[in-house]
Amino acid sequence: MHTMAFNALDEPEDDLNPEINTTPLVDVMLVLLIVFMITIPVMSHSVKLDLPRARNEPNKMMPKTVNLAVNEHGQVFWDTDAIDEPELKTRIAQAAAQTPQPEIHLRGARTVPYEKVAQVMAAVQAGGLEKIGFVLDPQSH
Repeated sequence: MHTMAFNALDEPEDDLNPEINTTPLVDVMLVLLIVFMITIPVMSHSVKLDLPRARNEPNKMMPKTVNLAVNEHGQVFWDTDAIDEPELKTRIAQAAAQTPQPEIHLRGARTVPYEKVAQVMAAVQAGGLEKIGFVLDPQSH
């Protein structure tokens, strides 16, 4: 009976343990350590690229544009100046000597014969100008 009383004075043996079990915590820390050891070299891996070098050059000047227009009467206009055929050839020669060469924007009235526009285009090409474009008015049908 004495042993029973001694056991009664002892703490009851339940599942409650006052000490913290550190084994799961150590396992978690080791797993985290392994994960970081694997991912850190992958994250710090650098990709070697051959990047272009920047140059200190001024921007190239954009070529100016010349508006050539042929109205319904076959009259040729250089920008806003009405010119004849010899004056056209003189201005084309002057423009071809410029650096950079101006761009020619050619406009033709709807009622002008195509032959007149083709003559102006041929004069521009024969004069040595390389950039020529046709400008159309989408609103006029």
